[in-house]
Amino acid sequence: MDLGEANYAPLSPLVFLERAAQIHPQRPAVIYNSRRFTWSQELQRCRRLASALRRRGIGPGDVEKKFFLFCKIHGFFFLFCKVAVVAPNVPAMYEVQFGVPMASAVLNCVNIRLDQRTVATLFHYSGVKAVLVDEEFLHLISGALRDWTAKAGTLFQAPFVVVIRDEFFQGMENSWPPGSSDYEDFLREGDPSFEWTRPEDETETISVSYTSGTTASPKGVMLTHRGAYLSALSECVTWEMKHGCIYLWTLPLFHCNGWCFPWAVAALAGTNICLRQVTAKGIFAAIAEHNVTNFCAAPTVLNTIISAATGSTFSRLQHRQVRIMTAGAAPPATVLAKIEALGFHVTHVYGLTETYGPCTVCEWNPEWDNLSPDEQARLKARQGVKYVGLDGLQVLNSETLEPVAKDGVTIGEVCMRGNMVFKGYLNNPEATLESFRGGWFHSGDLAVWHPDGYIEIKDRAKDIIISGGENISSLEVESILYRHPAVLEAAVVARPDEKWGESPCAFVSLKYGVRSNEEEILSFCRQHLPKFMVPKSVVILAALDKTATGKIQKQVLRSKARALGSVKQISKL
Repeated sequence: MDLGEANYAPLSPLVFLERAAQIHPQRPAVIYNSRRFTWSQELQRCRRLASALRRRGIGPGDVEKKFFLFCKIHGFFFLFCKVAVVAPNVPAMYEVQFGVPMASAVLNCVNIRLDQRTVATLFHYSGVKAVLVDEEFLHLISGALRDWTAKAGTLFQAPFVVVIRDEFFQGMENSWPPGSSDYEDFLREGDPSFEWTRPEDETETISVSYTSGTTASPKGVMLTHRGAYLSALSECVTWEMKHGCIYLWTLPLFHCNGWCFPWAVAALAGTNICLRQVTAKGIFAAIAEHNVTNFCAAPTVLNTIISAATGSTFSRLQHRQVRIMTAGAAPPATVLAKIEALGFHVTHVYGLTETYGPCTVCEWNPEWDNLSPDEQARLKARQGVKYVGLDGLQVLNSETLEPVAKDGVTIGEVCMRGNMVFKGYLNNPEATLESFRGGWFHSGDLAVWHPDGYIEIKDRAKDIIISGGENISSLEVESILYRHPAVLEAAVVARPDEKWGESPCAFVSLKYGVRSNEEEILSFCRQHLPKFMVPKSVVILAALDKTATGKIQKQVLRSKARALGSVKQISKL
């Protein structure tokens, strides 16, 4: 029997906005300092944005024929009608998650920490037609567009620019590119009753998210309407989010569409609290003022909260109901224990840009309630089991593609399959085929499988240190370093070693006002690690290099370790 209108509709997360506006039109949808929009207003604003984009020529069927032929010949997944957005977590950044795909365009939220040359390259290879930019980043976009024009020549028309003005921005004013429009004026060009349509095919691309590039060059990850819909609902179920939740935007919205939470919050008719800058003071103030129920944070943000809460007058009772979802890097058990001691409830998840953000969760078992806080934290540090929306999760032998033993010891590669896995890499069919080898998406993360079915990441494939034939997990060494009372952040990478080939090199930053030195930290490691795992060198930095999403950039640290030269003699152990 054929499916028809009565029993089938293409899935798209855009429907969550209309439902929220229909059922809770006066409920606050977005709050940013003194600015407030209800769900009814947000629906009108997103419709206006979609309509204005369409009136400017952004929409389906807008294809330059000569370049389409070029892409077809060379096998590119080229996407036209692409709208790039460069902004922090302000209301406009939330609205584009709906308004751009409502125009049948493809959304690309750009990492605000990229340099202009990289941004220009992304624009060039992904067919950007319009750029929406916060005024703070006008200098970045102006430079990127100059570079882009130099590369594109006459093949493309330069994208038009819409500037997002922010009365709360305290920085220096920047010049607007010629012909730019103001965001609010641009919305007024659009129709608040614009009749948008669902995608004909739910596997159409809703957005392109570029990987953070912690281990390699950024790649354009194509996400679909269907995957975004299912991922958003999976977030609601997995985190047991409540209808009408108050969600604080500490996670960058440009990071794989905020892990699909823009759509998840709309599905629950919740309230989005926007933070332009993420600081502990801002987080504490938002929790106190708005009764925040949920927010997401990388372990580095958890560290910031822990440090700021020490000696703070901020009451533990004010955030006893706040639920934190953490991911982005494997959180040390000591960090989880400290944040929970402050009264927060932490859920540890794991995923990648290629899986729409989180796709596994360390789901809590009631029988763990009576364990010691340290043991609970150790269990919570595991990456867990698959989301309800993920079809398959395995730890496989990378060569045979057979599942490894569930013994908590045997290391394999974490692999996924199903609707929460991306469509492919934009303009990179070779990388797409390699990542889907054997019918699984290969994450590049190495893990063990415990007898209870929970996975635990041991390292990135590129981060394993092979010293004298022994495999050393950088995460295990880092977990010990985080236990040192002076250490705020830690990362361990391989450094060339004349005797062992390579050996662990630890980069650490210290807590504010606390002193330590290399020998003291090495001595601590000797007390808590097997001899072969002890770092041969420690480098103390003011801060570790990170991506905009809080991930420590190990490729940068590896370069620094190589620049130190080879370890020429064995450290005294």
